[in-house]
Amino acid sequence: MKILITGHRGFVGGYFLKKYQGHNILGIDIKDGLDCRDFFKSNDEYFDMVIHLAAVVGGRMTIEGSPMSVAVDLSIDAEMFNWAMRTRPGRIIYFSSSAAYPIKYQTSNNHVPLSEDMIDLFNILNPDLTYGWSKLTGEYLAKFVQDAGIRTHIFRPFSGYGSDQDLDYPFPSYIERAKNLNDPFDIWGDGTQTRDFIHMQDVVDAVDKAVELDIQGPVNLGCGVATSFNELADKVCKIRGYSPKFNHISTAPVGVMNRISHPEKMFSFYKPKISLSDGIEMALE
Repeated sequence: MKILITGHRGFVGGYFLKKYQGHNILGIDIKDGLDCRDFFKSNDEYFDMVIHLAAVVGGRMTIEGSPMSVAVDLSIDAEMFNWAMRTRPGRIIYFSSSAAYPIKYQTSNNHVPLSEDMIDLFNILNPDLTYGWSKLTGEYLAKFVQDAGIRTHIFRPFSGYGSDQDLDYPFPSYIERAKNLNDPFDIWGDGTQTRDFIHMQDVVDAVDKAVELDIQGPVNLGCGVATSFNELADKVCKIRGYSPKFNHISTAPVGVMNRISHPEKMFSFYKPKISLSDGIEMALE
């Protein structure tokens, strides 16, 4: 199978490279000096599958502190979908985000599991800042590609994590602090904000199963379990075997208070195999 992976040198891309090793893979990544937008403008090749991961990322600090850099994702997705309409690949895997969900469902006083039908592309409610808007736009463009007969799988990952994730994200930062036996142990905000953590291996395996079953989405990728950042820190430190004082940084960006998936659709064809505790042990080792 001939596969195109954009952003193949990123955190998520590395897992897909491993998953599909042995296939004919072309990777495009800005880290290699090639902007995928330039590739899409000039390329006319056919691919059996496109895994589109290229995006400006960088954790909460980038989302809140550099909104216009994140807005570049709009042009990245537009160029990809225009290219797809021209070359008509066999199928497209498009990574949206849980940030696309309306923030009104993610406040401290109005916390509900986020289900796929809470996003209505023809009656849009405010998502999470520029990143959320860019992913909503990507999903909207995907509809035209689907209508043109190109199989398009849309996934909304929640808090994916793994051992080799960039330190801009909470999970690897907590692992790094625990490895160094940091005391005090820094936590952004008051630590009560919750997220739905899912190991990246489960994300990739769920995507592969959805492709096999031709489930074109949108599909949440999450475990449906709410874990606060205080609870995450406590788990990490206990598994590491020490008890530091937690230092809450009130001036740091924290994002929405609660972001938990309703995973029923994913659970109908795939259930995560790696628990958060197992994932923490794997990362510490």
